[in-house]
Order: sequence, then structure tokens, then C-alpha cells
Amino acid sequence: MLGATGMRVSILGYGASPLGGVYGDVDEAEGIRTVRAALDHGVNFIDVAPYYGTTVAETVLGKALRGVDRSSYVLATKVGRYGERDFDFSAQRVVRSVDESLARLGCGHIDLIQVHDIEFGDLEQVAEETIPALLRLRETGKVRFIGVTGYPLLPLAYVAGRAPVDTVLSYCRYTLLDRELLRWMRHFECHGIGVINASPLAMGLLSERGAPPWHPAPAQVRDHATLAAKLCRRRGVDIAQVAVRFAVAPPRFATTVVGSASVAEMTRNVRWATEPLDEDLLKEIETLVSPVLNIAWLSGRPENNDLGKIYA
Repeated sequence: MLGATGMRVSILGYGASPLGGVYGDVDEAEGIRTVRAALDHGVNFIDVAPYYGTTVAETVLGKALRGVDRSSYVLATKVGRYGERDFDFSAQRVVRSVDESLARLGCGHIDLIQVHDIEFGDLEQVAEETIPALLRLRETGKVRFIGVTGYPLLPLAYVAGRAPVDTVLSYCRYTLLDRELLRWMRHFECHGIGVINASPLAMGLLSERGAPPWHPAPAQVRDHATLAAKLCRRRGVDIAQVAVRFAVAPPRFATTVVGSASVAEMTRNVRWATEPLDEDLLKEIETLVSPVLNIAWLSGRPENNDLGKIYA
């Protein structure tokens, strides 16, 4: 169950950011087939945003969902972030953004509308203006539930305690390299909030191809991720297999979102999510990465990453 929403979601969710070319060039036809393959495999939670590929991901996803029974999937998109440095959390803009997303996605309603990367905004504005605007919009039937997303967990916890949100989504915070999201679960559960885990591969860190050049992780984290990948390779295992299975294991997460624009990759991810975990290999990896466990990077405004300033 996704928190108290009444919506039941698959333990593995489909992340549509690759449809926007976030991780490299994408063949649109293959991307569309990937969405359909995810649905065929029972993946019913789909997460996207206008920011991904500057609306391209939503547009391609809309094509992929054309003709698909609307009741067969839970659709989540976002408002507030539209470019690398383009943020607008004003009530007027987020309401307009929902209409724009509905047009691109070609559907009548969005199941979960999320305020995107709130750590880059004024948290008071998010709690007192953005979310109330979305609550009013919910009365029109265009959106059903409301969530917030971000990398640092503190801003999510703060806003969740100040405004009525149904879900929180954080990425790269429950992986082989970072366990912090699980530590915050009790806080969110006390508010009846569903927790969505995203990017079990830590935005490419835990993959054979490694992190993209733009990855914000500190060098020591990147280096240890590379060593972990080499360890898995020596054992004849793709590190992504271990990473996916590890991330979906905690039953307290409603779903874990992983992105793909390849049918083969998506099919593989579904298989990996349900196969047994090699506990001996996992212990070796945990020992290897222990020096960098839970080392995070700064994301958003510095004051939104500071406990004292947020709760002052």
C-alpha cells in the first residue's frame, strides 16, 4: 500500500527519466516498448517529471500509455522544477504545470502530484503556498494525492510535519552505499506517509558502466563504488543485480523506482527484484564500502541541509 492513499503499488516502480535522455540518447520507439514491457511484467507505479529531458520524458510516456487501461497503473509526476536551475514553487505556476503535464501525458488525472526537489526552494513557501494550491486543485479531480521529493531527507521531514502530504520520495538514500532513508521511516510512518525509494543504482554509481561525469558524489564514494563493481565482476555478478535486490527488500518502502529505456534492462530489473540475494556477496560489499557508508553530498540550498537552521 502507498501510505494511506488506498493505492496498491508494485514493489518495483518504473522511473521514466531515461525517456528524456537523462542518461544518454534514447530511441523513442524502444522507450515506448520499455514502458509497455514494465506494465506487462506487473510494474504499475510510474514516476516522471517535466524536468526530465525538459518535458521530453512526459511526452514519450504519454505516447507509451496511449490506449492503456487507465486503471491499470498509478501515475506520478511533479511540479516546481523545470530545468537545471529553473525552479518555481508559486501557486500559479504549479497549477499551470499540472495542466501542461496532463496534456503531455494524455490523461484525465494524475494519481500522485509531487513537489520536485524541495531542497532548492523556500520550505515555508512549499508548505504554505505550493501544497495548499495542490490541495485546492485536488478538488477539481485533476490530481488525487500529493507528495514531496528531494535528495536530503531533512527538508522532506520538515515539510511533511508542516503540511498534509501523502508521500515522500527520496533518491539514492537507500542503496548499497547509503541507508539513511530507512532510518527516517518511523518519522514518516507516524504521519501516515507512504515512502518511495528511488534510484537503487545511485544514479549509475552501482552499475557496470559507472557514474556519469556529472554525478555529484564525492570522489571517495565513486572510488568505492567502482571497487564494489569490480568485486561483483570477479564473482560473475553484475553489481546492479545486487543493488536492485537489496533496495527492494525492506517491506516498509511502498515501492522502489528504477529507470530504464531498454526492454532488456527493464525485464532484467524485474527478475533481479524477485531473485534471492547472495548474502555472502552482500557482506563482502558491505565491508568494502563501509568507509563511505552514508556519505551524502550537498543538494539544494545550504540552509535546507542544516538541522539547526531548518528547526530554528
